[in-house]
Amino acid sequence: MHRFLALLVCALGLPTVAARAQSSDIAPLRFPAGTILSFRLQTRLKAIAGDALDALPKGTVLRVKMLDAIDSAVNRDGSPFRGVVVSPVASGDQVVVHGDAEVRGLLALLRSASHPEGFRYELLVTGLVDRGQAYTLTAFLGSDFPGDSGGKSASNATTEASEPSAIAPN
Repeated sequence: MHRFLALLVCALGLPTVAARAQSSDIAPLRFPAGTILSFRLQTRLKAIAGDALDALPKGTVLRVKMLDAIDSAVNRDGSPFRGVVVSPVASGDQVVVHGDAEVRGLLALLRSASHPEGFRYELLVTGLVDRGQAYTLTAFLGSDFPGDSGGKSASNATTEASEPSAIAPN
């Protein structure tokens, strides 16, 4: 009987300890639908030879109008979102991504050694469809590049939306 009681106390107390160990102080990420955000293209892992997106260097800006609202207090890690590219992206004289390309992405909770809480929310663009052609890519909203404010609120997104469209990396 004593073993059962001790096991019951441990079983009930363990989730309480684990819950206290997790921090809920992770900075929230909130963007209403219609917000225009600037994502930065990353290197493509499995690029197809001759793929038009291969001409775009790391750091190229994709300006995306959010079609879905994202709120990390409501949406779970891995929640998908949709958007539309609002500014064409060019390489030289050639338009590589047209202004009406469809974007898909997800909300991710990432481990971050530089963040005081150890985790941070991030929006990731995982692919786009331009003129019927689907492309797999990765683009971050984060501040991994010099000159990016790294802001994660609608007020900062509004500021980004008023900046001139960039078609080349930093």
